[in-house]
Amino acid sequence: MNRSGEALIRVENLTAAYGDEVVLQDVSLEVYAGEVFAILGGSGCGKSTLLRHMVGLHEPAAGRVLIGGRDICRADDAQRRRILRSIGVTYQSGALFGSMTLLENVRFPLEELTELPHEAVDTIAMTKLRLVGLAEYAESPPAEVSGGMQKRAAIARAMALDPEILCMDEPSSGLDPVTSAELDQLILELARALSVTFVVVSHELASIYTIADRVAMLDKQARTIIATGTPQELREHSEDERVRRFLERNV
Repeated sequence: MNRSGEALIRVENLTAAYGDEVVLQDVSLEVYAGEVFAILGGSGCGKSTLLRHMVGLHEPAAGRVLIGGRDICRADDAQRRRILRSIGVTYQSGALFGSMTLLENVRFPLEELTELPHEAVDTIAMTKLRLVGLAEYAESPPAEVSGGMQKRAAIARAMALDPEILCMDEPSSGLDPVTSAELDQLILELARALSVTFVVVSHELASIYTIADRVAMLDKQARTIIATGTPQELREHSEDERVRRFLERNV
């Protein structure tokens, strides 16, 4: 992780709103290349909303999101396509296509967004499945593999275009502790091996303490970030009772 120079992702004074309802206000954070950055907080605090703004799915009511120094919402079409191709996303449900095999799911973004020949697409897709330990399940549909395997396949698909940033919304959701711990180890291995920057939304403390270099904690009532730092230093040194109470739950 290198914090010298500019942040890879910079959120500046972001306000997020749905109609007249303001969900987040004056949110600022920085994510540096190569780190695993976690967004945490209780239910309904706006974690997933912040992530959706960071990947360009929603435009801020105020403020901006910069990826590699470029405003994701104000870039021209060509710049925006380049920015979006640098970001892979996995969703809480996995969001795999049920009518496709795992291999076909990973092939999908390559077929839709590149002009690579069939053989190259197959090779790349199989390589990504191998990275997440699913090569032998390539021809299986999602319904025939476990929830943990579905999450791994979603990661493989998100990595298909070799993104610089991988954003994950509640990757451990619905998994048993053992499978969740295995997924955490996979994230750490990928971060080290591929130098991918991870932004992970989570409320799972065991996962946060295992994978996160730094965290930003949102609070529902404050509607903004109330603490940023390593999870260990926030737990041990934060003077904010809300932060300590959240991070001192049983892991």
